[in-house]
Amino acid sequence: MRNIKNFISTNMFMGASTKQGHKIATKSREIVKSLIDEKTKHLKPEERSIVERIVHSTADPEYADITYMSSDFVDESLKSIKSGKDILTDINMVKVGINKYPGKVQCYINHEKTLEIAKKEEITRAGAAMQVAAAEGFDGIVAIGNSPTALLEVLKLTGKGMLNVRSVIGVPVGFVGADESKKALNETDIPHLITNGPKGGTPVAVAAVNSLINLKRLI
Repeated sequence: MRNIKNFISTNMFMGASTKQGHKIATKSREIVKSLIDEKTKHLKPEERSIVERIVHSTADPEYADITYMSSDFVDESLKSIKSGKDILTDINMVKVGINKYPGKVQCYINHEKTLEIAKKEEITRAGAAMQVAAAEGFDGIVAIGNSPTALLEVLKLTGKGMLNVRSVIGVPVGFVGADESKKALNETDIPHLITNGPKGGTPVAVAAVNSLINLKRLI
């Protein structure tokens, strides 16, 4: 990657496209860095940029403490993005937040087969949607921002060789099953990013994906 450290240090504008937007984003990033710099200094520049974007998007510095990435997460994710592989999300809110990606961003939460499977197997629609994705031949990055059951279904399908996953952003939010599903992901050899505990959600998943897309442009 060319000059990525300098780029991240001076040119990450969090999607800003106007002079005023750049000014605001730059100031915001300076504040973020002042809050979490010591906590992220051990990370690679690419990893730091992801954590900074998550903190910027959530206005919550605690994410610098609870965000964890496997050693191969960034490299494998960027390979997938560079190859134009699909991105799969658990809900449409995550899907619509992902921008400037030339590949396909898929969400099957409202697919007719999803409801059929959910009713038949008595599981959540988010979990059933992962089965539909597998049947549709999904190949790429999975971003789970809300549903622990979707994340667990991804792990099950991947373990059975039914879902081709390049990496997983597993940041479901909540007090029922979220932390457990993330711990389960962390115990696999799938390249992954997680947030420890109940915190997570759409803004975190979107920030992680968009940060990767931004990094891809530097390859």
